[in-house]
Amino acid sequence: AATRSSSSSSALGQFELDRELDDLFVDDFVSRVAGGLSRHSQVRRRALGAVAWKQVRAARDYLEAHALRPVRSGELETVTGLDRFTLSRHFRTAFATSPHRYMLMRRLQQAKTLMGEGEGFADVAAATGFADQAHFIRHFKKAYGVTPGRWAGLQRFEAETGPFSS
Repeated sequence: AATRSSSSSSALGQFELDRELDDLFVDDFVSRVAGGLSRHSQVRRRALGAVAWKQVRAARDYLEAHALRPVRSGELETVTGLDRFTLSRHFRTAFATSPHRYMLMRRLQQAKTLMGEGEGFADVAAATGFADQAHFIRHFKKAYGVTPGRWAGLQRFEAETGPFSS
């Protein structure tokens, strides 16, 4: 139980109160809370059934094509024909991550490309859909375990010395 509550509190810690919450983040958070409540209730959760592969692939493709801008839950509902919570369950089952996290990782991949081209962190943050540089750095460090500055330094070192040099 401690793990679940800490993951919920860390999920809440990912946003600033002076900013509007991202639709996909809210859907992911509500889905996690509902799943946690369902696990602790006496009511049996209805089985998911077969994964709606056509719909989750359509959602994935849409997220990839629009990863650098905010994607609203309603857009994914229109693209897939599934409501946001059903889509979230199917997406998690198919790809082992939420639509929000999937989109976030696409943004971070693009950020790594831009940093490799020598772009500054503030420009990278703006170009990849993060609210600001601090938002970008926080998500980068959480995903990769190092700050963007450290990652860029390691990339420069590897470029100068070659991979696995001592």
